[in-house]
Amino acid sequence: MAVCYPAREKLAWEAKIIYNAILEVGMISVEEALEKVLSYVEVLEPEEKPILDCLGQVLTTNIYSMIDIPPLDNSAMDGYAVRAEDTYGASKSSPTILAVIAEVAAGSMPAEELKPGTAVRIMTGAPLPKGADAVVQFEDTDEIDRKLSRGNLWQIGILCQVEKGLNVRYKGEDMAKGELVLKKGKVLRPSEIGVLASLGYSTALVIRRPVVSVLATGDELIDVEQPLPQGKIHDSNSYTIAAEILRYGGIPKILGIGRDSIQSLTEKINEGLDGDMFITSGGVSLGDYDVVKDVLAKRGEIAFWTVCMKPGKPLAFGVISKTKNGKEKKVPHLGLPGNPVSSMVTFEQFARPAILKMMGKNNLAKPTIQAIIEDDVKNTDGRRVFVRVIVTKRGDQYYARLTGPQGSGILTSMAKANGLAIIPEDRKGVATGDIVQVQMLDWSEEM
Repeated sequence: MAVCYPAREKLAWEAKIIYNAILEVGMISVEEALEKVLSYVEVLEPEEKPILDCLGQVLTTNIYSMIDIPPLDNSAMDGYAVRAEDTYGASKSSPTILAVIAEVAAGSMPAEELKPGTAVRIMTGAPLPKGADAVVQFEDTDEIDRKLSRGNLWQIGILCQVEKGLNVRYKGEDMAKGELVLKKGKVLRPSEIGVLASLGYSTALVIRRPVVSVLATGDELIDVEQPLPQGKIHDSNSYTIAAEILRYGGIPKILGIGRDSIQSLTEKINEGLDGDMFITSGGVSLGDYDVVKDVLAKRGEIAFWTVCMKPGKPLAFGVISKTKNGKEKKVPHLGLPGNPVSSMVTFEQFARPAILKMMGKNNLAKPTIQAIIEDDVKNTDGRRVFVRVIVTKRGDQYYARLTGPQGSGILTSMAKANGLAIIPEDRKGVATGDIVQVQMLDWSEEM
C-alpha cells in the first residue's frame, strides 16, 4: 500500500538521502569551496556597447591605432615656436631678438615657414610651423614687458638658450599608426576609455556583465517600504547583496522575499532562472523551517553544503535546472546564510570571485596585508575565522582592531570594518600584538 505524504514532507524525505551523503563528507575548506564555485561558472559572451558604458568591463578584441596621435608635431606649451640654433647665447641680460611673423592657435594650421631670425607665437596643441624645432614658453620671453611698453608683438626677446625638441610633442609619440595600443583582456578604466575616444571609437566589444538574481527568504522578513510589525525584521540582505553585485560589476535582479513554503520558493526561483547566477539568503541551515535546501535538492544539483569557516558555515552551492524551448539550462546557485554578516562575508569569498570570472577578469583575489592585531581573538571550533576589523596605518606598519562585538547578526560590525582579519583553522586564536593576515574590504591609503 502506497504512503501519501504532504508535499513538503515528501520533498524533504526525497532530499534526506542527499543531505545525509553531504553531511557524511563533512565540511570542506574555503579553498575547496571556492574551487567548486569557480568550476561551475564560465566567462560570458561579448557585447558591443557605448564606450562610457564599458567602464570596468573586459575588452574582447585587440585595439590597433589607425592614426598617429598626435597627428602632427605640436606645441606642449603656450609660447613661441623657434629654431633652437637662433637662441644660442640668449640670456636675461642679453636676449635674442626674433621677428614674430605669425600666430597659430590649437585647431588651425600654420601658414608661415620659419626662417632664420623669426618666431611664431603658438598655443598649446597647435601644429608646429615648418622650420621650427623648439618652443619657448611665454615665461622665458619678454612678452609682458613688450605689451606694456610697446603695445605690439612684432618682435620678441628670448631670455634663455633652448635645445631642439623642447616643449615639442612629436607626431605619433603617443600612438603610432598600426600600433597595438590595447590588448584583448584589458579591463577598461577611465584611461582606456580615453584611449578609445582618442582613436575615434564610440563603442567597444566587451564581456557582458552577469545578471544575478537575488532572493531573500524567511517568514520573518518585511520589505523596507512596509511598516514593521512586532516579531518581524526588515529585509537587509537583498540590498547588501545587490549592492555588492553592483560594486563588482554585475547587474542585480532583486526578486523580493520568498516565504518558508515550497510554493512560494518555487515561484520565486522560477522568476530568477533567466539570470546568469542565482543567490539566495537564508533557509540553508538544518532548521525545520529552512526549506530552501528542500527545494534546491529537488530542482537541481548540490555541490556542497557546509564550509569550514566562521561566520558562514551553512553555505549551499550547486545548480538549478530549468528547461526552456526543449533545452535544459543550469544556473549556478549560491545559498548564503541568513544572518547579515554571514551573508556578506560569504559573498566576498565566493560570489564576488564568481562574478569577476564571468566578466572575464583574472585577478579574483582581494588585496591582503599583514597587520598587528590589537585585540585577543579566540578560535574555539577549528574553523577559519573572519574577524571584522578596522585597519589603520601608523608609520610603515598596519594595525587591526576589532569593530566591536562579532556576532553574525551585527551588521554594523561590517559597516565599521574595512578589512577581515583571518584566523586559520589550525590556530586556537591570536593574542594582542600577533601578526595576522587581513583581507581588505576597502583599499585606501587614507586608512
